[in-house]
Amino acid sequence: MLIEKKITAVVFSFKGDITNRILSNLSEINQIDRIFAITACEEAYKDKVTVFKSDHPFSADTIRKVLMKVETTFCLFVNGSNEINVTEGNVQTFISRAEKTDAGLIYADYYDKLKNHVELHPLIDYQIGSIRDDFDFGNCYMLNADCARQLLDDLYSVKNNFLYSGLYDLRLAISRRFPITRISQPVYSVINIDESTSNSRIFEYVDPKNHDVQIEMEKIATHHLKEVGAYQESSFKNYVSFSNDFNFEASVIIPVKNRVNTISDAIKSALNQKTNFSYNIIVIDNHSSDGTTDVIKKLFGKDEKFFHLVPSRNDLKIGGCWNEAIFHRYCGKFAIQLDSDDLYSDQSTLQKIIDKFYEDKCAMVIGSYKLTDYDLNEIPPGIIDHREWTDENGHNNALRINGLGAPRAFYTPVLRDIKFPNVSYGEDYAMGLAVSRQYKIGRIFEPIYFCRRWEGNTDASLSIRRQNDNNFYKDYLRTKEIKVRQQLNKNR
Repeated sequence: MLIEKKITAVVFSFKGDITNRILSNLSEINQIDRIFAITACEEAYKDKVTVFKSDHPFSADTIRKVLMKVETTFCLFVNGSNEINVTEGNVQTFISRAEKTDAGLIYADYYDKLKNHVELHPLIDYQIGSIRDDFDFGNCYMLNADCARQLLDDLYSVKNNFLYSGLYDLRLAISRRFPITRISQPVYSVINIDESTSNSRIFEYVDPKNHDVQIEMEKIATHHLKEVGAYQESSFKNYVSFSNDFNFEASVIIPVKNRVNTISDAIKSALNQKTNFSYNIIVIDNHSSDGTTDVIKKLFGKDEKFFHLVPSRNDLKIGGCWNEAIFHRYCGKFAIQLDSDDLYSDQSTLQKIIDKFYEDKCAMVIGSYKLTDYDLNEIPPGIIDHREWTDENGHNNALRINGLGAPRAFYTPVLRDIKFPNVSYGEDYAMGLAVSRQYKIGRIFEPIYFCRRWEGNTDASLSIRRQNDNNFYKDYLRTKEIKVRQQLNKNR
């Protein structure tokens, strides 16, 4: 029998001392009837706490067992990675919003209580395209347990006894049947949060130790796409018949703005390529003001295969600069990316990319890269090769992950047909999604590119608001792409 006006709290315990403080906090809240602690260790807690011992806290079996023990309508899920501070008023805010809506999941903005100050930590709204497994719901959110239990027996992760993706699967299943709602005001606090930037987490997805996790996540995301009618069979992909109506076989495209310290190295790495075909270099200098323009003119202005473009417009972002380059009359048959602070790893990079185009008859080639510091010393996690990509399902899994790899190269007529969005974040991801919807993408799994990380990178030390803007935009791109694929499937 359901207990009205009470909720259950579920705490995922990862650090014993933090968990103890969380449980002590939650135990004082009158609206919380019971607390379940999911832990890999044998722990003894207060009478109000029931322990679920599990080596896989997010497994389908664990999530199912816990929810079947919940006797309240609503359930507060708490990530025990950081200590939280929740008051009775905070819990009542969650309950009130849950009772006034038909949402299956409710999450809220919060405060970060740092060592010397408190900061607002806003989150972003959930979209149809918010299917990535790292979507940030904060450190606690409320589930409608009644809604969740309706879905448990049909969960893909339950049927396949998955060890890592039960919670992800449940969230996607909820999103197919019920709204997921954000409270756009701070409702609770997170204490002693890690004050480091998100940079150390950017490459978490490609960390080799997470391989088994990511395989499960891909299967869950693929199942979700099938359920919402956006899954695409690989048999629908088009192969490319390449045109010969180009003056150059390839063009290296380098958009740049204010990279006086790195632009010379980037251009030299492109000029030093050894190929059996003709290629040129198109630098789109987006009105640099730090001396970059002078470096380009002085060192490379007289090279016959070098084109230095300064757009007439002043409103171009990276995507707009790409469009300037690909519509240039001397743009080659294939347009190959080189960021202004990165390098090709050796003199054979371009040759390997072009060979791959002809080998696979594909519209896009994506390579692998090594992550380095400014001086080209390898830094963790080292080589990023996206070996999880498969010809059969890469185009579907692309909707789950945040990036496709580098360097990226394209068949120019396809680029001209699609065009890049005029933005400086996610323009490459938008193009990759659109290309993968229609064409095969070729992959090179050996490192052919150095991606340099340094304090001048555009994604270094991003504010929370900037991270949110970036994540929201990519979710928006996924939303658009899912809707396009749904319509394509309906028309087939």
